[in-house]
Amino acid sequence: MYLSKRIGTFKILVLLSIFIAASGCTPDDPYRSSERGKNIFYTTFVEPPKHLDPARSYSADEYDIIAQIYEPPFQYHYLLRPYTLVPLSAQDMPIPEYFDRSGRKLPENVPPNRVFRAIYGIRIKKGIMYQPHPAFARNQDGTLKYRKLSENDMSGINEVKDFTVKGTRELRSDDFIHEIKRLADPQIESPILPILEKYILGLKEYSDALRRDLEDIRRERKKKAGFSYNQTLDELENPIILDYGKHPLPGVEKIDDYAYRIILKTKYPQFLYWLAMPFLAPVPQEADLFYRQGVLAERNITIDRFPVGTGPYVMDTYNPNMEIILSKNVNFHDEYYPSRGEPGDRELGLLDDAGKKLPFIDKIVFKLEKEAIPRWNKFLQGYYDNSGITSESFDQAVAISASGRANVTDAMKKQGIRLITSVRPATYYNGFNMLDDVVGGYTPTKDKLRQAISIALNYEEYIEIFNNGRGIPAMSPIPPGIFGYSSDYNPYVYNWDSAKKRPVRKSLNEAKRLLAEAGYPGGRDREGKPLVINFDNPWTGADLTPVIDWYIKKFALLGIQLENRTTDYNRFQDKMAKGNFQFFPWGWNADYPDPENFFFLLYGGNSKVKYGGENAADYSNPVFDDMFKKMENMDDSAQRLAIIKEMTSILQRESPWVWGYHPVAFVLYHQWVKNVKANPMANNTMKYIRIDAAEREKLRYEWNRPNYAPIVIVAAIIVIAILPAVIRKKRTER
Repeated sequence: MYLSKRIGTFKILVLLSIFIAASGCTPDDPYRSSERGKNIFYTTFVEPPKHLDPARSYSADEYDIIAQIYEPPFQYHYLLRPYTLVPLSAQDMPIPEYFDRSGRKLPENVPPNRVFRAIYGIRIKKGIMYQPHPAFARNQDGTLKYRKLSENDMSGINEVKDFTVKGTRELRSDDFIHEIKRLADPQIESPILPILEKYILGLKEYSDALRRDLEDIRRERKKKAGFSYNQTLDELENPIILDYGKHPLPGVEKIDDYAYRIILKTKYPQFLYWLAMPFLAPVPQEADLFYRQGVLAERNITIDRFPVGTGPYVMDTYNPNMEIILSKNVNFHDEYYPSRGEPGDRELGLLDDAGKKLPFIDKIVFKLEKEAIPRWNKFLQGYYDNSGITSESFDQAVAISASGRANVTDAMKKQGIRLITSVRPATYYNGFNMLDDVVGGYTPTKDKLRQAISIALNYEEYIEIFNNGRGIPAMSPIPPGIFGYSSDYNPYVYNWDSAKKRPVRKSLNEAKRLLAEAGYPGGRDREGKPLVINFDNPWTGADLTPVIDWYIKKFALLGIQLENRTTDYNRFQDKMAKGNFQFFPWGWNADYPDPENFFFLLYGGNSKVKYGGENAADYSNPVFDDMFKKMENMDDSAQRLAIIKEMTSILQRESPWVWGYHPVAFVLYHQWVKNVKANPMANNTMKYIRIDAAEREKLRYEWNRPNYAPIVIVAAIIVIAILPAVIRKKRTER
């Protein structure tokens, strides 16, 4: 009897072991079974976005989301190069009108110094509807249903989609005007307000008036509350809603429901580029007021997390600690895939969907993946549709030919994975504090100190070690693809090698000679004391320690002691704002494809210490500044190019930056992802992407097919283990 029970137990163990083994061999599919074969694009994000409010958002990872939801007047053509603006929510591209002080109209090619007013008339398309949203829901009497929410109304409401009734309405010119006024609201703190205040007529006065209103309201509330006043708590429970219509804004005028005009104080051709950014996308007043209700703010249901737009996608799920999901906007207006592109686009299949209605994908799923290895492995399994390439996975993914051309490895080719590369319109650099007594200043000896350091910091080596060759050494602030970029080398850092027919970095001996002429032979001053320079940076991650060590070693080659002063990003920002630094790392991604957007980083009037601008090096040269003022508002021309060359020459000589590199992006896509073309200036490109969901499902199964060998092995081991007992039982029965 005991033996039978034991054998029965063994049978159970066999079955259980087989079940466990089988369970362990099923594909590690991270998605719901209901999603299999669906028209969904899967990608990743590394950390939660800080802002999704178009008036506040100013980073690439945030734009990856909001650019699919909001529609400014213009967009960049997906396929054409150089970067070309085309209408989006606007009906056509406006031609600016220029006027002098007497109101006389001027020709289009007039010099900027003659222009007193520039007028942009923008007419928007009719029939564009907003996404379904509770902010537009109305009662039978026409009043907004959810405008005055109380705590009792919030039962079961945790996010926007929990509201049962939704509405919509047509896009109007008022919505564009409302967003411009939001930029001036001091509670929003828009990062581009100081820039637009320089150009839009009356915007500075308007923002000052709103700031005074806010201060008056706060003063009155404090007076009423007395000792118990807590500004933060008070405004969370009862947000302050400023009256945008109380003060005039002469630079923005409504023409009718489908047209408005913006009036600038001077000629500024780059303004069209700003009109392609989310900052100037329409925001309906209904949505703005809806989200400013205290009961919603307390639950973190805000426009900064749940955008409202007219674009191809809407916010479906916002769980920044796990996933962010965008779904197709059922109210999206007619827009079609472009019918023309560059030479070669047709051969690459980029015009196969020409004229077809957008968007193609029903849903975009952004999964939070903080760790590189799991993210990479899931991409290889087919669970993510695209992937960047880390240094750790570079050799596995990319093969460099003898000619220097990058392609995927044979293993990647076997999986049908494609590599898309593009030079980013960005410059990563190191800056000197030009206000500092040691590394700053504008004498020839100070120039030579910075030139020596620029030579020693071998960015060709940096790119190879830390970027796997993904970068182009910079000769000036302007990256490739931007008007004014030149492949001419920096003569203060490079020599021309006639044999190799390319510039070659000057020798370390040349750097040492310059350092000696700067007063620091061997890295020591006249008294024999070593030259010590502080390296202020926000690189707190352990993976950045080798980068910091590289800098220290390069300075040491000159005999200079580089003291690392790593701090968190907030402290680093504070140091930069106060000028409490000497040498620092920085970078700039183009807001728009124009040299002004890079040269302004070195314009004296944008000094970070003096004026709170983006000139982090606090560089100031009157000759350069005068040239910048001439160049910044000019149309592209031979005259503008000549000025750019002179400005570049000044910067190369005085070296306020170590000209680092322009990054080259490497992105991998699976074969089922169609219509992929790198467009670094455009952010709203998800609507053009198409996937073959059936092909993906088939390949996912093949790549993750269950391996039954372990099951057979486990079962065989258990059978062998119980076989003697079975034999003994049979003998006993006989």
